[in-house]
Amino acid sequence: MSIAKAVISGVVYRNPEKRFTGNNIAVTTFTLNIDEKEQSLIRVVARGNNAEVLEQAVSKGDKIVVEGRLQISSIQGDDGQEKKVMEIDMSSFEVLTSSQAPSSSSKTEEVVKFSEVEMDDVLIGEEEIPF
Repeated sequence: MSIAKAVISGVVYRNPEKRFTGNNIAVTTFTLNIDEKEQSLIRVVARGNNAEVLEQAVSKGDKIVVEGRLQISSIQGDDGQEKKVMEIDMSSFEVLTSSQAPSSSSKTEEVVKFSEVEMDDVLIGEEEIPF
């Protein structure tokens, strides 16, 4: 298996959905449309702190840039068949334009950037936390 780093920009096609793993780690997924002329969708997965922040900061229609590892995953389709999908295992993102109505104290073209989170920090077990 090879791992490739990718930087992709596009429009959020569906609102992010947050779930939790058995170890109570947040995982947020959403779909990004990377082609304005036709539907070219790629799945994005965020974990840990990025998942929490992303779910609150991003919504359908936002234009964002996502950085992370490009990977192929298997999912079960609606028909019950296993399908391969290309996805980005997100390490950082940047909101370029927001579809949400700005509040009186915010800017309409505000750029929000979140720092990269190392996956090793997210994927540790609870017994490894020193406090």
